[in-house]
Amino acid sequence: MGAAMWRTVWKFRAFYLMLLPGVIYYIIFRYYPMYGVIIAFKDFAIMEGIAGSPWASPWYKHFQTFYNSPYFEQLLTNTLLISFYKLIWGMIPPIMLALLLNECRIRWLKSVVQTLTYMPHFLSWVIIYGILLALLSQNGGLVNRWIVEAGGESIPFMTSTDYFRSILVGSEVWQNLGWGAIIYLAAIAGIDPMLYEAARVDGASRLLMIWHITLPGIRNVIILLFILKLGHLMDAGFDQIYILYNIQVYPVADILDTWVYRTGLQQMNFSLASAVGLFKSAIGLILVLLANRMAKRWGEGIW
Repeated sequence: MGAAMWRTVWKFRAFYLMLLPGVIYYIIFRYYPMYGVIIAFKDFAIMEGIAGSPWASPWYKHFQTFYNSPYFEQLLTNTLLISFYKLIWGMIPPIMLALLLNECRIRWLKSVVQTLTYMPHFLSWVIIYGILLALLSQNGGLVNRWIVEAGGESIPFMTSTDYFRSILVGSEVWQNLGWGAIIYLAAIAGIDPMLYEAARVDGASRLLMIWHITLPGIRNVIILLFILKLGHLMDAGFDQIYILYNIQVYPVADILDTWVYRTGLQQMNFSLASAVGLFKSAIGLILVLLANRMAKRWGEGIW
């Protein structure tokens, strides 16, 4: 069997050579860094190094420190809520946009809309923060100017706990709306046109064809993306929140990653930061396994 395997490898050597850079990348940047996970179980000291640092006593010391933190419940709640809102609102609008673009028969309009909706994906959160500030700032923001001119009072959108989560989710949806729709449009393009022809002969309307042909045709892709997104449920978006939030919205915007950055990294408590990172990874793995198991009931799991 060994000789047969090597003959197969030699036969397809060109493909394996093309695969090699990706494998090397994952080994260096994904698998090798896993060695650093043991920092979560040590009292890590930079001068001692990972191997030379003493083991924590008890071994769950840093996990216990995180769990006993007065902010634990708030951080976990904020992380899960923001991620859940982004998961739900981040999947439905791209599907709807893809369906609308697929039904559009005016080529130039379809191209313009698609270009305008996926362009924000290439903007950094710093630029988006500037746009939001120009629109929503309490002093001089365009929206507040309209409100004041209409006889109302300006609203502190960016510093209000009532509006901040909506701003986070809304800006995330706006940034990724068109980019997500591209994936669903590609899936729709793979549906057999004969199915639409048969439905048209049977007198089906466009809505019926969408419901009975288009949506079932992209079900695999929807489930796949849902499972992948569910694995990142504990990642509420550090880059976005770190740039947009401020101390006044900590009660609704402070998440695990931002707390780790302030408490773990800025104070050089790397063991605590690693413990929280391992906690997040374990939860994400469990969620992916559960989601894949549930998806298999429809026969559409990842593995």
